[in-house]
Amino acid sequence: MTPFLLYIGRAGLYLGLFYAFYLLVMRRTTFFRLNRVLLLAGSYLCLLLPFIPLRTVSASALASGLTMTGVGAADISRNLSASFPWKEALLALYLAGALVTQALCLISAWKMGRLIRKGEAVKTEGCTLVLLEGEMSSFSWGRKVVMSRKDLRENPAIFTHEKMHVRHRHSLDFLLFLPLQILFWWNPLVWITREELRLLHEYEADEGVIQNGIDATQYQLLLVRKAVGEQRFTLASGFQHAKLKNRITMMLKPTSSGWMRYAYLAMIPTLAALMYACNPSKNVADPKPVPAEAEVEAEAPAAEPAVTKSVDAGVVECDVPDADAVEKEAIPFRLIEKKPTFNGGDANEFSKWVNSQLTYPAQAKADGVQGRVTLKFTIGSDGVLRDVKVLRGVREDLDAEAVRVISASPRWAPGEQDGKPVAVTFVFPVIYQLR
Repeated sequence: MTPFLLYIGRAGLYLGLFYAFYLLVMRRTTFFRLNRVLLLAGSYLCLLLPFIPLRTVSASALASGLTMTGVGAADISRNLSASFPWKEALLALYLAGALVTQALCLISAWKMGRLIRKGEAVKTEGCTLVLLEGEMSSFSWGRKVVMSRKDLRENPAIFTHEKMHVRHRHSLDFLLFLPLQILFWWNPLVWITREELRLLHEYEADEGVIQNGIDATQYQLLLVRKAVGEQRFTLASGFQHAKLKNRITMMLKPTSSGWMRYAYLAMIPTLAALMYACNPSKNVADPKPVPAEAEVEAEAPAAEPAVTKSVDAGVVECDVPDADAVEKEAIPFRLIEKKPTFNGGDANEFSKWVNSQLTYPAQAKADGVQGRVTLKFTIGSDGVLRDVKVLRGVREDLDAEAVRVISASPRWAPGEQDGKPVAVTFVFPVIYQLR
């Protein structure tokens, strides 16, 4: 998966947790402005959390024991990946969804702008009032209030309501939330939270109307009469709102306890725990014992460009032999004319075989010991692997396991120099790593 999609997935997970907390805990409180501010600020904070370099045991480390995958399973995985470009398809699907979401928002903005241009604009009471003929649902956008002449004449409370949207800059909230809709269109909690943000705007505007001296009972009756109307624009704040019952209930609800403002602090340890669970592990020089899955990396020398192959148990890499550790009677791997081959393949085939045979010693895993064991061996002119030596070890049990597997190698096809089979030396690192 591409780094961008990994970032989007992780940030989406943080956003989902944050929004779920709001929906379960804070949506029924009367802190309308505080909830608005923290919903937007918390959303953008969740976009930054994946960049914080916390390093812990990875999620896969929760599994116990060592799982080794043989070359056959690795080949199957490689063939499936090669048969269909999953990464490209997933990225294309994500981008298509983001483009569709953006297009829908642009269409809504265009329709709204076209309607505004049809009306008569009058500047009044700190906003621009756009009057239209006929029946229509009132709405506000920016510093513009759009409504019918009939509503202005018969229901002045509607104009007061829309002025509250303008005064509290609710359109700015929609603009700030729009990038989240586009980036995380696949996350249903983002869409639910957008509607909750819209509902917060209505709560705040309703509160402003009642504080301006309009009778609450008459205002609620007006809401009921205007409950059925035209579809509003997705980017605008409107007088009519689908969740009418919630609005009336919130008008009658007593002010929430001030202590509930501090409920947001409960999100700090929750998000921190999720960050620890989602961040990858980091190698350290002196690791502490942790229950973790073992990863064994076998690096093989190769004259060709280095090849890396990932399998469940570890990473198989090719490396260049150490020229300083060469037996006098043998030729270094990189200098031989015709390279020795293993199972009909290059040196990387040997890395795969080693990786499939290695077992992480149980005591070393329990003690949290990891590191690199560097071995040297010779492929004789008869193809037999011999003279396995440890050039640099980590611990006795790790060294012994590496020597055991290398010594059990099947016969190679020997290397040739001047058309004759000759002995060839290798320097071969084996990396033990805990995840």
